[in-house]
Amino acid sequence: MAARKREPCRKPPRDAMGASEAALGLRIIGGTFRGRKLRYSGDRRVRPMKDRVREAVFNLLGKTVEGKHAVDLFAGTGALGLEALSRGAVRATFIEQHYPTARVLRENITALEAGDRAEVIVGNAFLRQRWQSHLGTIPWLVFCSPPYAFYVDRQEPMLDLIASLLAAAPAASAMVVESDERFDFKLLGDSQEWDIRTYAPASVAICRTGIAGA
Repeated sequence: MAARKREPCRKPPRDAMGASEAALGLRIIGGTFRGRKLRYSGDRRVRPMKDRVREAVFNLLGKTVEGKHAVDLFAGTGALGLEALSRGAVRATFIEQHYPTARVLRENITALEAGDRAEVIVGNAFLRQRWQSHLGTIPWLVFCSPPYAFYVDRQEPMLDLIASLLAAAPAASAMVVESDERFDFKLLGDSQEWDIRTYAPASVAICRTGIAGA
């Protein structure tokens, strides 16, 4: 009798593993939506901010969130803007270019019954002239958490986007910028004061002063 050939043990594709892990782990951490899970396709290009980093950021922001208009650039799943709504932001605008990801984002908004306070703009975050007029005069809480490679491949547009939004922001606004070790936060300049924290491999800078009342 011929020996039976053993089939190699096949691991699930890494993207599939990422999707299942995300489905179990991505959730709202605090506020009125606390504990609610968010959908995530598992697409690595989306890269949601890790729960522990998001929790640390919102602990640092504290009551700064309340009454703000959250602006979630490169929104992905919408975890940052939805966390802000959960913790007292009055509105949220999500900018997301990738149509399938924007569809998942809308599903997350619907699941949380937050549609009356949220707007999804499907478009390029760098083309701010196409969406900035939607933000209004309520103080902004801007989240800038793009694919980390943007800080290398699109460094000049990234710096221009951050500087332009800071310059246009209403009084009492604030901004959160997330990157990894490839970005030198000194490039953000000295015109604003940045509180920089490291949660390896991520680093986060929060602008709390320099914008009146932040």
